[in-house]
Amino acid sequence: MLNLDDYVVDVLMRDLVGHDRRPASFLVYVWLMAEQARRQGAVQVSYQELAESVGLSKSSVQTAVSWLVRRKLLGASKENATAIPSYTVRSPWKDAARRVSLRRGQ
Repeated sequence: MLNLDDYVVDVLMRDLVGHDRRPASFLVYVWLMAEQARRQGAVQVSYQELAESVGLSKSSVQTAVSWLVRRKLLGASKENATAIPSYTVRSPWKDAARRVSLRRGQ
């Protein structure tokens, strides 16, 4: 079961949809987050499969993935140039909170 972090709805949605004007990026992020939870690991999916799953065009998905990678909200890797990418959803706000709590605990 996916436990959607409050930050995703309260902050990230407004940031991606309102501030960045990239609602497709938010949809791709949420879908990949859910799929990663189901698979319990990285999600290997083509742009076409991702587009069909989210209900967007392939070019919109490509742009969204590029933006999410640039924002460090998504990790992407490929075995070679023509391989299907593997995506890992990142939660940098959790990492920042963890670093702060570790510093306070020292």
